Amino acid sequence: MFETFTDPTLPIEERAKEFATAWHGSINQVRQYTGEPYITHPAAVVEIVRSVTNDPVMLAAAWMHDVLEDTPCTHIDMEAEFGAEVTDLVIELTNVATRKDGNRATRRAIDRAHTAQASPRAKTIKCADVIHNLSTILDAPRDFAIMYVREKMLLLEVLKEADPRLLKRAQDTVQWALDSLGLTEPAAVA
Repeated sequence: MFETFTDPTLPIEERAKEFATAWHGSINQVRQYTGEPYITHPAAVVEIVRSVTNDPVMLAAAWMHDVLEDTPCTHIDMEAEFGAEVTDLVIELTNVATRKDGNRATRRAIDRAHTAQASPRAKTIKCADVIHNLSTILDAPRDFAIMYVREKMLLLEVLKEADPRLLKRAQDTVQWALDSLGLTEPAAVA
């Protein structure tokens, strides 16, 4: 178990920020195409979520949305620190497919099916994640960027129960990315 030493008297969001910073920092994780410290991504996702809610559980989960997926942290570590409600929300946000499940398209289909079953709270955070990830996608090699944007188009189809403001913003961001890449397919979800 990783010791984060978060202060239990701090508000849950501050504890989640410390927890995520410690775990992502423990593996020296950086953003793939920008080289920024990884924690800049959860911080941006939190601010996007905060634009539609001040729900402390959602904000805590937004800070930690990639911790289980990207670091050695387990759901047991997280639940010991934050309890079931926050941990369960993070689990809803965590991709479940592994390399053993097949090629990238197959894995993304498995992850979409998992996300389709998620709560509206998780889908709202996932929209914020899409918005921020796409904001830097043009830094990636063009072929990867095209594939990634198309994956996010498919993901939007299962996010319809998200906060409508963030869903619309995610749709607009996907459309911006498509336009920026010179692609003609529409990004709107009916």
